[in-house]
Amino acid sequence: MFLLNDNKRFYFLLILTFFFISNNTFSQDTFKGEISLLKSATFYKPQYPAIDSFKTYPRNKKRIHLVTAANIVGYGGTLVGLNAIWYAHYPRSAFHFFNDDAEWQQMDKVGHVYSAYTESRATMEMWRWAGLSRKQSIWIGGLSGVAYQSIIEVLDGFSSQYGFSPGDFTANIIGSSIFISQQLAWNQEKIQLKFSFHRKNYGSPELNARADQLYGNSELERFIKDYNAQSYWLSANIKSFFPASKLPRWLNISVGYGAEGMFGATKNIGYDDKGNVIFNRQDIKRYRQWYLSPDIDFTKIKTSKKAVKILLFVLNSFKFPAPTLEYSNGSFKTHWMVF
Repeated sequence: MFLLNDNKRFYFLLILTFFFISNNTFSQDTFKGEISLLKSATFYKPQYPAIDSFKTYPRNKKRIHLVTAANIVGYGGTLVGLNAIWYAHYPRSAFHFFNDDAEWQQMDKVGHVYSAYTESRATMEMWRWAGLSRKQSIWIGGLSGVAYQSIIEVLDGFSSQYGFSPGDFTANIIGSSIFISQQLAWNQEKIQLKFSFHRKNYGSPELNARADQLYGNSELERFIKDYNAQSYWLSANIKSFFPASKLPRWLNISVGYGAEGMFGATKNIGYDDKGNVIFNRQDIKRYRQWYLSPDIDFTKIKTSKKAVKILLFVLNSFKFPAPTLEYSNGSFKTHWMVF
C-alpha cells in the first residue's frame, strides 16, 4: 500500500507498547503454571520433555477491567488519531480494494507480519497478567494482533486515497498465526520475529533529498518509514530445539530479510502533483538481501526484577547487533556488525 498509509501500523504498535509497559504486565505477584502438555501422555516419557513456560496469574477482575479499558481506550484513541491525521484529509468512498503486492520488494508485507505478531505477543501478556487461562490468553491476545491491524485495513477500504489490501490482510493473519500456533504447540515461542534498523546515508544530495521526501528526515520517521534501512528476522532459540546441547539458553540463530535501492513503490521514479517527473533514477538497482546471524533471546535471561523483565521483553522485539553473513545480487558478503 502507499508508504504513508502503511506506517499507521507502526504508530499503533508504538502506542500499544506504551500501554503494555504501563500495565505492569510482568508483576512480581505469585503465579502458577498450568497443566503440562505431557501430563496425559503417560505412555511416553521423552528424554527431554517439553518445558511448560507458560505461567498464569490468579484471575483478577480488577486487572481484567483494567486491561479491557486499556485496549478500548488505547485502540479507540489510536483510531481517532489516525482519522485526524490520515482519513480526514481525503474523501470517503465506497468500499474498494487496492493491490499493492508488488510494492517495496514486499518489505511492507513482512512489516505487517511483524506488527501483527508483536501486537499479539504484547496483548497476550496483558491478558495473562489479568488472570485469564492459558488458552484464553493465547487466543484473545493472538487474535487481537490481526484484528487491530485489519480494522485499519477496513477503514482504508472506505478511503478514496487508499483501499483494502488483501496482501496486507493476509500478512496480518500470518503474523498472528505464527504467534498462536507456537504458543498452542509448545507453550513458548521457539521462533521469534524481530526487527532491526540502521540510519542510512545515501551518498549524494539527490538521493538524500529523495529519501527525506519519501521517508522523512527525523530518526523516528526513518525508523518507521525507510524500508531500505529495515530488516526483519526469524530468530530461533537453539536450546529450545536441542535441549541436550550445552549452548547458552539465550543463544539464537536468525535468518533475516531486507531490501535496498528503493526510491519509489515499484520504480525509482517520482512525480509531482501534476504528474510531471521530478525524480528518475531507474539506473539504481532494487534488490533483496538475505542474512544469517547469531542473536540473543533476552527472555531467557533470568531476573526477579519486574522492570528488568519488562525491558528484556521489549528488547526481544529487536535483533541484537552481531556479525552477519549476507546473500544478495548472487554473491555472499560478511559484515562484522549488522543492526
